[in-house]
Amino acid sequence: MIISDFKRTKDKLLFTPGPLTTSTTVKEAALIDLGSRDSAFIAIVQQIRQKLLALAHVESPNYEAVIIQGSGTFGIESTITSAIPASGMLLNIVNGAYGRRMSQIARIHHIPLIELMYDENQLPDLTVIETLITENPEITHIAVVHGETTTGLLNPIEEIGEIAHRLKKTFIVDAMSTFGAYDIDMRALKISYLISSSNKCIEGIPGFSYVLAKRIELEKCKKNVRSLSLDLYDQWSGLNTNGQFRFTPPVHALLAFNEALIELENEGGIEARAQRYADNNALLIGGMEKLGFTLYLSPDVRSYIITSFLYPGHPDFSFEVFYSKLNDMGFVIYPGKLSKVDCFRIGNIGQLYPVDIQNLIDAVEKVIHEMNIVFTEQKKQ
Repeated sequence: MIISDFKRTKDKLLFTPGPLTTSTTVKEAALIDLGSRDSAFIAIVQQIRQKLLALAHVESPNYEAVIIQGSGTFGIESTITSAIPASGMLLNIVNGAYGRRMSQIARIHHIPLIELMYDENQLPDLTVIETLITENPEITHIAVVHGETTTGLLNPIEEIGEIAHRLKKTFIVDAMSTFGAYDIDMRALKISYLISSSNKCIEGIPGFSYVLAKRIELEKCKKNVRSLSLDLYDQWSGLNTNGQFRFTPPVHALLAFNEALIELENEGGIEARAQRYADNNALLIGGMEKLGFTLYLSPDVRSYIITSFLYPGHPDFSFEVFYSKLNDMGFVIYPGKLSKVDCFRIGNIGQLYPVDIQNLIDAVEKVIHEMNIVFTEQKKQ
């Protein structure tokens, strides 16, 4: 088993949900200048698109991969604004900040919306979902975030996909922080649109998102355009016609991503990467609990991507001080994003290995000692 990456630079380690710590070889791949209309670049883009489909256990022509310039949110907005017709309606299942963001996109573009809201530590009720769809036949699309990095919660996309399929609804999955870390079979899970980005679990650098979609669904998008740059159909049509982007592509990010895909394959594919991430997560949780920290989520709803920890019940604890001290030691963690509970988050994806997790735990122990933090018993919210 790999315990460290000798090809990694000495940058600060990013214990975040993305951007992530990347290998030196991925970064080096971005040091090449290549024209956006160069035949070599066009061939690489086509190769990336095919590899992404293969990771989702699907292939062209029944499924297509469309690359969108910009962050993951660009891909989400492109999908929602292109897939849902004027006569359609979105049912958005929300239990975190990124689910709320999808609702915000729908509202800005005046897309009819029904929100099914849950607490940030609560899975959706499948019976309620089915009942809501049955009672509102105008619903045409269902959206959910697979891994809500607000908390680290993992939503049940298999069960929701079955409901969508049985009731003949189009299923949109935000797999931003899970694709590449969880084995997602689009066909088996009845997913029509799956969205992720370059700087997540494939371990590339920021610069673009991608939408994996059923071709039959993409073809329906032609008349739904609400945006020029985020027109998913037009982007797909351009890539399929001549292999080129309509507007300037993130060439260097794509070259880095191509290398990241090669490194994923060399590691042993999604199965091996998932095991590394899961091992990292188990070590992180065990070490943090031993120090006295309490997890926000219960094990049955928690992913192995990012973990939320409650603030210690101590008057001297300051997250800003805690964060700064760890940052000075070379460890970058994430602030909380919960609406009701004070917590912070630690990710364990990217080019991180057990030795890195242990080093972080040792650093946390040192910092809380310097802050004179004595733990008191905490109750999960």
